Amino acid sequence: PGAGKGTQAALIKEAYNIKHISTGDMFRKAISEKTPTGIEAKSYIDQGKLVPDSVTNKLVRERLSEKDCENGFLLDGYPRNLAQAEELDKILKDLGIKLDAVINVSVDDNFLIERITGRRTCTKCGASYHISFNKPKVEGICDDCKTPLISRVDDTKESYETRYNVYMTETKPVIEYYKNLGKLIEIDGSKSPEETLKVIENILGVNNG
Repeated sequence: PGAGKGTQAALIKEAYNIKHISTGDMFRKAISEKTPTGIEAKSYIDQGKLVPDSVTNKLVRERLSEKDCENGFLLDGYPRNLAQAEELDKILKDLGIKLDAVINVSVDDNFLIERITGRRTCTKCGASYHISFNKPKVEGICDDCKTPLISRVDDTKESYETRYNVYMTETKPVIEYYKNLGKLIEIDGSKSPEETLKVIENILGVNNG
């Protein structure tokens, strides 16, 4: 949590001209289009329940089968646990798709806490700042629209620790799974987004499709 996955996903999407696929986006798209899987997912979401792996996996299979994924794609937020990782292998095999790499953006805990608790967001235009790494010109005020900046409700040390515990329980085994398959690439996420992207590009090769 807070390692910069979303930032890198956006940069990689542009560098490789591929689809950035997040589970959240998939759910929203399927629900808005009222697909059978989307309706099924919505029935859980409306009850405040987590969408079961079986439904999420079905949604991923449908999404990766679409034509705009033929040039490649980046999965963000999936797989979140070992069962999903194993199912993804089956999905990719069935669709004849080769998994090129799994990128783990790794950052020291103390640095992450500083990064997360120092984040500030503009409620009007959505611009992001940081009290140490990306300060606004005027403290507490957005550079662009001059609106006061806020700290998100979940940008606290306590919230981070809760999310980190979930990560260690559910997602850490996914890292070991891909490491054993020889697919894992460990990236130091403590550098700037641009420096981190250069490392990823050097490993994967830019615009190789």
